Amino acid sequence: MRKLTYFIACSIDGFIGDPGGDASSMFRYLDEEFLEFLKTEYPETVSAEGRRLLNLRDVENRHFDTVIQGRASYQLGLDAGMTSPYGHMREYVASTTIEKSPDPNVEIVSGDVVARIRELKAEEDGLGIWLCGGSRMAGALLEEIDELVIKTYPEVYGSGMPMFGSGFDVTAFALDDVRAFGNGVLVRKYSRKR
Repeated sequence: MRKLTYFIACSIDGFIGDPGGDASSMFRYLDEEFLEFLKTEYPETVSAEGRRLLNLRDVENRHFDTVIQGRASYQLGLDAGMTSPYGHMREYVASTTIEKSPDPNVEIVSGDVVARIRELKAEEDGLGIWLCGGSRMAGALLEEIDELVIKTYPEVYGSGMPMFGSGFDVTAFALDDVRAFGNGVLVRKYSRKR
């Protein structure tokens, strides 16, 4: 069975963006050390445009071959002119407002996203599934998330878009690894307690 991993950036206080969803203040932490980590450990999480700029086009995916994101997260790519922001993977976008996919590599999931994720997880072959965002999507898929990889940036937002936009539901995870970077970023990896 394939794993669903919520690989996400957040502030110290657990927000993945300001009240409008903007997380651009976190970009300043993409220094040489942290970029090297992303390029070597999680190259597939770099967008197609980023892969082009960083000369990663031919780098193989290490952890994920499939990505799912919500409509708002996908809109960021569309606004930048990218209809397939992660074209090096199978792309799924959960949306009830997009009727037809703007790209042949992107499948729109307009129905039961939990059922679709369960189908993808049940596939026999392949790497894991990356839950790219956003907040409401993570809340809807909380019971399906097997692993968390949280890139915590040394900022406090005070309010904004929480990591999980859902009702209150205590879910336990076990800490597997922590890596600290010179710029103050922490990357924590958790696995679901069963």
